[in-house]
This record gives sequence, C-alpha cells and structure tokens, in this order.
Amino acid sequence: MDQKNFFRLIFLIVTAGFIISFTSTNFPHAPTRLLNCTDSSSSPLCASRNFLLNKQQPRPNNPKPKTKNHDHVSDTPNHPLDPLTVVEINKVRSILSSHALFTSGTPHALHTVVLEEPDKNLVRHWEKGNPLPPRKASVIARVGPDTHVLTVDISTGRVDSENSPVRVSGYPMMTIEEMNAMTVAPFANADFNRTIISRGINLTDVICFPISCGWFGNKEENARVIKSQCFLTQGTPNFYMRPIEGLTILVDLDTKQVIEISDTGRAIPIPGSTNTDYRFGKLATTDKTRLLNPISIEQPRGPSFVIEDNHLVKWANWEFHLKPDPRAGVVISRVRVHDPDTQETRDVMYKGFVSELFVPYMDPSDAWYFKTYMDAGEYGFGLQAMPLVPLNDCPRNAAYMDGVFAAADGTPFVRENMVCIFESYAGDIGWRHSESPITGIPIREVRPKVTLVVRMAASVGNYDYIIDYEFQTDGLIKAKVGLSGILMVKGTTYQNKNQVEKDREGNEEELHGTLLSENVIGVIHDHYVTFYLDLDVDGPDNSFVKVNLKRQETEPGESPRKSYLKAVRNIAKTEKDGQIKLSLYDPSEFHVINSGKTTRVGNPTGYKVVPRTTAASLLDHDDPPQKRGAFTNNQIWVTPYNKSEQWAGGLFTYQSHGDDTLAVWSERDRDIENKDIVVWYTLGFHHIPCQEDFPIMPTVSSSFDLKPVNFFERNPILRAAPNFEHDLPVCGVQSVSA
Repeated sequence: MDQKNFFRLIFLIVTAGFIISFTSTNFPHAPTRLLNCTDSSSSPLCASRNFLLNKQQPRPNNPKPKTKNHDHVSDTPNHPLDPLTVVEINKVRSILSSHALFTSGTPHALHTVVLEEPDKNLVRHWEKGNPLPPRKASVIARVGPDTHVLTVDISTGRVDSENSPVRVSGYPMMTIEEMNAMTVAPFANADFNRTIISRGINLTDVICFPISCGWFGNKEENARVIKSQCFLTQGTPNFYMRPIEGLTILVDLDTKQVIEISDTGRAIPIPGSTNTDYRFGKLATTDKTRLLNPISIEQPRGPSFVIEDNHLVKWANWEFHLKPDPRAGVVISRVRVHDPDTQETRDVMYKGFVSELFVPYMDPSDAWYFKTYMDAGEYGFGLQAMPLVPLNDCPRNAAYMDGVFAAADGTPFVRENMVCIFESYAGDIGWRHSESPITGIPIREVRPKVTLVVRMAASVGNYDYIIDYEFQTDGLIKAKVGLSGILMVKGTTYQNKNQVEKDREGNEEELHGTLLSENVIGVIHDHYVTFYLDLDVDGPDNSFVKVNLKRQETEPGESPRKSYLKAVRNIAKTEKDGQIKLSLYDPSEFHVINSGKTTRVGNPTGYKVVPRTTAASLLDHDDPPQKRGAFTNNQIWVTPYNKSEQWAGGLFTYQSHGDDTLAVWSERDRDIENKDIVVWYTLGFHHIPCQEDFPIMPTVSSSFDLKPVNFFERNPILRAAPNFEHDLPVCGVQSVSA
C-alpha cells in the first residue's frame, strides 16, 4: 500500500470510530494474543505503529540477524529482576479483567505494565538456585479521568492500590495507541479539513504528528491535552522538512476531540521536497562513489561473552543483568567485576539507566513555545526503541535482545532486536610502554583494548538517540549518547540570508535558528539526558567525595616554584553538598567511596564519575519548562536510595507542574554520608543547527565514565595478553585498480 492510500485508509478508520473504541478496550472482550510488531507485521495496530514510528517503508534488503531460538511464549523468569514474560503479562491482564476498576464499563487503558522489582536487599542476597521472590507487576492505569497505581501479585491474583486515584500533578506517559490515534484525530474535524483544503493541499498528502505540550497553566489545566503539528508528505518520506508552519491543533487526549485550531502561518510557504530524501536506494550512490571499503570484525573462536538465562551477561571480568524497559529503554543491574588479585567478584553498581530526557526548543512564538519534550516520561524511551539494523546499527558479531511490553489493553507485544551486545575493537590501546634506547633496555609492551558494548536506539519522533554502555576490562564503564535523525524545523519566507530583515542598528531579525535550505530554519534547542546511577561500591553503604584541585602558593624561599596544585577532599554530608555545577575553573573529581573497605595501603575503595563534554541549561529557573526540567539545574545530584525516586522528572511527567522532580527531592537535604546513595548525572548538548544537519544529521556524541579509583590494588589488566599473529586469521584482500 502506498503512502497516500495508507492515510486515506486511516482517515476512514477514524471516521468509523475504530481507534477510539480500540483505546477504550474492555478487558473481558479482548482476546489473549501476542502482538509481534516486526517491520513486516500485517496487524492494523502494528502497521500503524511501524509506519508512524519507523517513518520509513520496510527495507527488504536489510540483512537479518540469526533466527531466534524461541518465540518468548515459553519464556520463564530466572532472576528476581527478569522482566515480565508473555505468560505473566497475559496473567496480569486476566487478573485485571475481573477487578472492579475495569468491569464498570468506564473507558480505561494500561499505561505501564512492568515488573514490580523486589526489595533491593532481597535481590542483593539472592543466589542462582534459590527460589525467586514472589513475582509482581507494577501497573499504572487510567480509568476514566483518574490515574491508578496498582501492584498485581501474579501468583495469588491480589491487586493492591497505592494512593489511588493519584492526586498529584501530571499524567502517565502516553500509550502507543494514543500516539497513533493523535496522528489521525485532526482529520475527524471538519474545520481542520477545510483549513488544509483551503491551502490547496490534498488531505491524503498530510501527516500530523503528536507533540506533548508541557504545562503553562492555561489550556493545560484540568485536561489531558496534546498538540499536533502537520507536514506535507508529497514528494518525500522526510516529511519533517515540509512543515505546514503556524498550523497547530490542540486535542483532548481522552476524548480525541479537537479543542482549538491555531493557523498563523498562511503567508509562509511549505518548503519544497528537493534534496530531502535520505534513503540509500534513492540517492545517486554507486560503488564508484563509495568512500570506504567495508570493515568487518571477525571472531574465529566465537564471542567472549555469554548471555545466560536470556538476561545475565558475562564477559571477561564483568557480569551484569540486562533488560529492556518501556520507559528507560535499557536497564543494567547487579553490575559486578572480578578482581584478578583477590579472585572476588565485587559489587560496582546496583542499577543504572536513562531516567529522563529533556529537550527544550528556543523559539518563544505561539507555534513553538510549548516544544519542551520529556522523551522518557511523556513518550516512553523504550516504547520508541526501534529494531536495530544488523551490520549497520550493530556489527556482524552482535547478539540481540528483544523487548516484551504490554499494549494499552494489556496484550503483550515484542519489540524485536531492541538491544544488541557486541565486542568492539577499534585499534585502541589498553596500555603500553616502550623504553627509550638510551636506557639500553629493549622493552616494547602493548595491549589492545577490546570492550563490550550494550546498545539501543530510540526514534522519538524526528530525533534518533543511540545509547551505549561500554565495559572495559580495566574496570571502567562508559555511558555514551549519540544524537542523529532529523531536525525539527520551521517554515519561513526566506530563501537566502540576504533576505533577512535588519533593524536600524543593522541587527538581523531573530530567526531562533539557522537557515538550512530554502524556506527552512533549524531551530536552536538543547538535549539533556539524565542518568540514574545506583552505585554500590563494595556494598550499598557509600559516601560521595568532592575532590577539589586547589592552587597552593609556596612560601618565600621554599621553592623555585611559585605555586602548585593540591587535592582537597570534602565528604558530602547531606544532599545539598552533593549538588554539583561543573566548572572548568573549579576542577574537581567526584568519587563514590566505601569507607568500610580499604586497599592494603589504606585508601578507601571507590569509583569516580568522569564528565566529558557537556552543557548546562541557561533557561530561567522560573520558566515553566525549566521548572519541570529542574533536574538539569545541576549536572550531578546525590540522593539517598529511595525505591520510589527513580524518574528525574517525576513518576507522572506528562503535563506535570514540576512539583515531584529530583530537584524537589534533593531540597529535603537528607543525610548521604555512609548511606545507600544514588548519583544522578546529566549529560547535555546545546544544538545550533547548521547546513550539514540537513536533511539528516551526522551523529554527534558525548559521554561520561564510571572509573575505578583505588578500587583495585594495581592495574587490573596487567596480565592481559597481547595479540599474536597466530591468534588472528589473515583474510585475502581484493586488489583494487587505480
């Protein structure tokens, strides 16, 4: 089915009321089934989901990963942190179908169905072979206008309510079904259709995309609403580059009814489609234009890692539990490293994941001021994860892991190949030393650096995020964020910079961005990715230490030197001591130590957070978006462990007022010395678009490290072996003529 006919079909579906009835499913009448939403699925729900979220037609020439050895129906949990299985999700669905909340005929939807993780202390002491703790599901449901937080005991069928209905600001993250419904809801409104037709545009050439609208205290009060921006699809699959500027539709998420239409951009032309297609098959690319010959990493002896019981990853000196999550994307838990000297397997981190992503755009105009996204809490970072493309997203030697999630009616569905795990070697060096000839000692010792990468990619609307967790044999963990995808652009009357108007002082009109192509402005924006890091260095009782580098002046006559640097260690006593704004002019290290365990020479064992390139928010703290995103006011926070405090923007982020965020919790100023603590790190990007970002952006990345500091007695990869010629096969090289 081509693009035009697809939207015509969707339009008919909406007028028949199918989507409204689907998202108001009554459990007893919904069959038990498994939705396997692969790129080739023919299910109406999956077809809509795949087209609107993948934003491109299936590519039959993509290489396929190895055939799965099971279909998930037979999966069973083997670890206390294993995600809910297909059988368990169906059981939860069955239990809720007879619960009083869901039998009244009131429209309802399940926004979250995930494992209710057992108490941390129980998980820490659990060993393989022991019985699993009772399996429970954490459910967030909307029933009519109310939000309910439920815990479902899968074995007993007991359903407990926690502060239900919820009486705090904000709503749960949207379901995929709601997002799909919002893409077509405007077309059920006659005024909207007349607006499109009056522009001389065919309805079948238009796509509308749902945009969370934040909270500004006006139309967002007492109603769950969303805004929709529309684009012209004619002539390109890259519809983001063809915005119908100034046309904004406000829709009630519950009733699916259009509340208001704002049309302020009729004088602004829709940008053309020329040079906007980015698909390989549509570009004039041949072998003669190829810049690089292909590179492939081969492992003649097979991979060095194993995945036990579907979720326990073991590689070199590392082991950790890995699971997909509909909100966080990927959760890494029970991270432990083997000490080569003591032969102990030691705790490093109990749990780590992306807690929230805050993306404010810097255009205060009526059609743009509300674009201040919270990608995890509003859209579900894991729900937006796309199947990874073998050989391109991940190398040939990768293994894959699927996500099993629940749809709005409780039906389990599979997101295939959501996560990949692979060993990486890029010619980097683990350690080396060559002795100078003047010593007469002929030493040349080098060790290659091979790492293990855990990767996922999420396409949240126009933007693509690549999240890597990279494990090194020296005990370091690197968390890396890559940004790619397509810019959110605005239409303009300008086709060239020389047309931009200037005032009497010669200052150009504020465009709020960069003119990228004819009639296209890339709007300035920020990205903030906040990580939750429950470090347990040799156990849960840790302290946070800020190690400042201070200049020390020498005394007269003490030394030919006038000054030197010294390290000043300050242990954070309370949460406010752990609120850190990074500064080049206040150089510091940030250690998490276990004062109850020391090395043989007396240093407390620890890990340190090592920031790389990052950015800080410059928005006014009283700006409504920044109130909601106040967790970006600092780059580092430290809080005492609290099972209920995991989401930096609050449990209910959608239209929240910012009254339940990391910044609010931290103001309680609780004790954090020698406590079970959580470190929060925010990695930021300022993005001033440039022409090289058009029509699709080259990936830009940044990262931070978790690095051992006095954790080991000495270099833990001292005994690492170098590569030898007989270890590596020699592949034939095809001759290339000039």
